[in-house]
Amino acid sequence: MSTSKNSRVYLKSKPGADHAPLVDNFVYEGCDLPSALTSGEIFIKTTYLSLDPAMRCRMNDDTGVEYMSPWQLGETIKGLGGVGEVTESNDPAFVKGDIVQAVMNWPWSKYFKTRTDDRMLPLTKVDAALKENPQVVLSLLGITGLTSYLGIKERGHVTPGANQTLVVSAAAGACGNLAGQVAKLLGAHRVVGICGSDSKCSYLTSELGFDAAINYKTENVPERLKEKCPEGISAYFDNVGGTLSEEVIKQMSQGSHVILCGQIAVYNKDLPYPPPISEEIQNIIKDRNITRERFLVLHFQDKFTAALKQLQEWYISGKLKVPEYIHEGLENAAEAFVNMMTSVKQEKVGKQMVHVDS
Repeated sequence: MSTSKNSRVYLKSKPGADHAPLVDNFVYEGCDLPSALTSGEIFIKTTYLSLDPAMRCRMNDDTGVEYMSPWQLGETIKGLGGVGEVTESNDPAFVKGDIVQAVMNWPWSKYFKTRTDDRMLPLTKVDAALKENPQVVLSLLGITGLTSYLGIKERGHVTPGANQTLVVSAAAGACGNLAGQVAKLLGAHRVVGICGSDSKCSYLTSELGFDAAINYKTENVPERLKEKCPEGISAYFDNVGGTLSEEVIKQMSQGSHVILCGQIAVYNKDLPYPPPISEEIQNIIKDRNITRERFLVLHFQDKFTAALKQLQEWYISGKLKVPEYIHEGLENAAEAFVNMMTSVKQEKVGKQMVHVDS
């Protein structure tokens, strides 16, 4: 085991269900290295941490979902995904040097030990072919990519030759950019992204194959949707919720589909998930037979293997681009998360992660 000093991030205070998170809610500190291994345990050095808006609910007393528990004051933050290297093993299934990942409950700690049969931290080995850039399991070949692919395929019902138009909100984000690309690869006729800057809009259309993009901060969204979606909207990959999503739903076609990926516009409000919508929108959904059901990718685990195979094929062949933004240092993880949630300094496209220094 390395003699390097350990470090971690823990929760100092909670912002309250109706307030945005603050850097002051977190503490970065040096801490002890894990104790000696017992049978069935391994030491892991973290290399990458996933930053995900869904973690915001873990700062509340009740997360509102059954698959994530609240963070406790003083305890090391447990995010969603992470990647690390096995530095010592007392389990024959894992050896020193193995690269491992998990999609849930990765601790924000430089070093930690875990039991390999811990269901709360389900570890899998990263393919040796990805050893040079293992972070791709967080940006594509993990929960983010699966959510985008299966959301489009299973809930958006995108099929070749159906002349479908898809709209994606937060289209420059981790899931949004992939969802738009996946929709095109699966045969969508037209894909329109919504995001918050001209540079992001330009990136979507020039680099990622979106047919059009709308800057919700400077443009009239209803008018631009009519212009860019003249045949109506067949499917909507909803990452934000709120009034923006209601404007999209108003222009959706008969028998269309809302894919509820996230609702970042209301994560800092004390509301149930999915959050309530206005009576006007409820009536539109009912009258046009629009599906708007909660989407949880963990309900599609039987499709994970095939989905990951397809995503990796597209990635290797260059058909699918995977933009990433890497923040350096565990000491900057809290600030990176807060900035992501509060739109501070947000010109970043794609999956945001933290690289934990050597």
